[in-house]
Amino acid sequence: MLSMLRQFRAVGLLGMNRRNGDYIMRCNPRARYPLVDNKVLTKRLAEQHGVPTPTLYHVIEHHGDIAGMNAALGDRKRFVVKPARGTGGSGIVLITDRSADGFVNQNGDRISSVDLAYHISDILSGIHSLSGLEDSAILEALIYPDPVFSSVSYEGVPDIRIIVYRGVPVMGMVRLPTSMSDGKANLHRGAIGAGIDIASGKTLSAVCRSEVVAVHPDTGHRVAGIQVPQWEQVLRIAATALDMTGLGYLGVDMVIDRERGPLLLELNARPGLAIQIANRVGLRLRLDTVDAESADAFATPDRRIAWARERFGTKPEAAP
Repeated sequence: MLSMLRQFRAVGLLGMNRRNGDYIMRCNPRARYPLVDNKVLTKRLAEQHGVPTPTLYHVIEHHGDIAGMNAALGDRKRFVVKPARGTGGSGIVLITDRSADGFVNQNGDRISSVDLAYHISDILSGIHSLSGLEDSAILEALIYPDPVFSSVSYEGVPDIRIIVYRGVPVMGMVRLPTSMSDGKANLHRGAIGAGIDIASGKTLSAVCRSEVVAVHPDTGHRVAGIQVPQWEQVLRIAATALDMTGLGYLGVDMVIDRERGPLLLELNARPGLAIQIANRVGLRLRLDTVDAESADAFATPDRRIAWARERFGTKPEAAP
C-alpha cells in the first residue's frame, strides 16, 4: 500500500479529498453553484457569452404545464427531455419520432403520451435532480453527432469533458458510449474515457471500468489518434467557463454536432477524477503548474488557451 501511494504521488494523481479541499471548496463560491447545477441558467449564461448550446424548445416548470407540451413542440418530431438539475444522464429521454398515440425513443420503443407525461412529472418532482428537490424539465434539440467518433462508439452521443482551472483547460477526454453503458456516455455505466492531447486535440490512451484499453469493445477499432474536430473552438468554450460562472475549478461538457460544431452541454462544479486514468497523467502536477504562473498570463481566454497548449501538449513520440 505504501509503495502504491508513492507511485500515485510521483505521477501527481489528485485524490478526492484534495480535490474537494484544495480546489472545489477554495475556488468555487457556493453561491454560484446554481449557475452550473441548473441547465436552464447555464444556457442563459452561455447565450450571454456567445457560447453555443443545443437549441432550447421549451421548459416545463409546473405539473399543470405538461398538457401544453405538444403545442410548445409544434411539428417537431425529434427532441430531448432532460431534468434541469439532473446528473449522470439520469432522467434523459431521447425522442426520435412521434406517432399517432405518442412517441418513439432512440431504441425504437414506443412511449405513449401518458407515459412521457408521467416521466416529466417525475422530473418535476425531483426524482432525478442533484438535491432531490422540485425540478424543471427541459425540451431541447436532439444532437446529430459528428461522424468522427462513429467507429469507436456504440449508438448514443460521444461527449467531451475538459477540466478547467483558473480558466485554463488543463486536461481533456472524450467519453465514448458502449453496449455496456447502454449507449450512454457515462463512465460509471461502462463508457470508454479516452484522453485528449491538449495541444493537438488528438485522442491518446483510453480506459473502461478503470482498465486501460486500446480498442473499442464493440467495434474493435483503435481509440487513439482520432482528431477532435474544431479543437480550437472546444478549448475556447472551455476557457470561457470562468468568465461565465466565476467558478475556478470546473468540468466543461461538450458535444460535436455535425452541423453546428462544438456545443456546450453542461458545466460541473464537482467533476470526477477518472480523466487522470484516461490520460495516464495526474491532475495535481498540472494544477500546480497553473498555480506557479501569474494571473496576468490568464487575462483572456486566448491567452489561457495558448498557455495550456504550450505547457500540456503531448510530445508525438510519447503518444501511444
